[in-house]
Amino acid sequence: MNNLFVYLEIENGKVEDVSLELLTKGRSLANRLKCQLEAVAIAGKLENVEKQVFPYGVDVLHVFEDERLYPYTSLPHTSILVKLFEEEKPQIALMGATSIGRDLGPRVSSALGSGLTADCTSLEIGDHEEKKENKTYKDLLYQIRPAFGGNIVATIINPDCRPQMATVREGVMKKDIFDSNHKGKTIKHDISPYVSDTDFVIRVIERQIEESKVNIKSAPIIVSGGYGMGSKENFQLLYDLAHTIGAEVGASRAAVDAGYAEHERQIGQTGVTVRPKLYIAAGISGQIQHIAGMQESAMVIAINNDPYAPINAVADYVITGDVETVIPKMIKYYRKNSK
Repeated sequence: MNNLFVYLEIENGKVEDVSLELLTKGRSLANRLKCQLEAVAIAGKLENVEKQVFPYGVDVLHVFEDERLYPYTSLPHTSILVKLFEEEKPQIALMGATSIGRDLGPRVSSALGSGLTADCTSLEIGDHEEKKENKTYKDLLYQIRPAFGGNIVATIINPDCRPQMATVREGVMKKDIFDSNHKGKTIKHDISPYVSDTDFVIRVIERQIEESKVNIKSAPIIVSGGYGMGSKENFQLLYDLAHTIGAEVGASRAAVDAGYAEHERQIGQTGVTVRPKLYIAAGISGQIQHIAGMQESAMVIAINNDPYAPINAVADYVITGDVETVIPKMIKYYRKNSK
């Protein structure tokens, strides 16, 4: 009762990274609240899911297993979560801001009347004082996300309704093992009290999933370009640099909208969130929407002809100059010094 729950996304028996990231964050929040971290696994066939999630600090794992529950469909997963949350009354419920989470989260929160904050970039625990009512709320979930087109960062709270629900995009939180020897409790539920036959009215006959050819989120080095690259031809310089230093190529939304790069390379609030060891930002002004997707990079090098570009404020090193001049020199001297 009154614990923190994380919904696990499971594909082919493997817990998705976004869920493991949420377990890592959930464990730290649960420690702060002195409550248990609980996870919900809903799938057709579950093997070794305990081994995947217990090292992340899960105290209780709720398992709902039935071949009709995979692949994901809206109605049965919604029914299970709604009834489980009505029974367990969690104070916080988290899920990934994926295609599944964006479908499931609003359905569950609407049924429970709890509200939902989508696409959070940070989650913290804190207090809130309501001065008009002379009332202080303790240990609320601060649901932090960009708002008004990314022009501000808003902190959203839900003082009265439970659970406090939020979705978080993949890559925003770190994924860290809590304790490799941590052991939790597994509760295997009979699904019949939670779902009805009508919940299975929609059945997936065939699925076609095209794997992304770009693995940008796990790349240790990313060379990213913005609208300031000037043209699609100039953007090719980034591929040359990336090939030289063993990096992956990313892009800002403005560069993608201009046709310089494909959408799957987009980094930022409406793209992918990354945290590489080295992030080279070329011709990127550094609006908050983009910074939200790369600000956790270990080191940032900014290349821009504007010495006052916002990206410079988050960069460790700033190179002021034209990208058409700077990038070829970087390639030349890297090749020279790597021989």
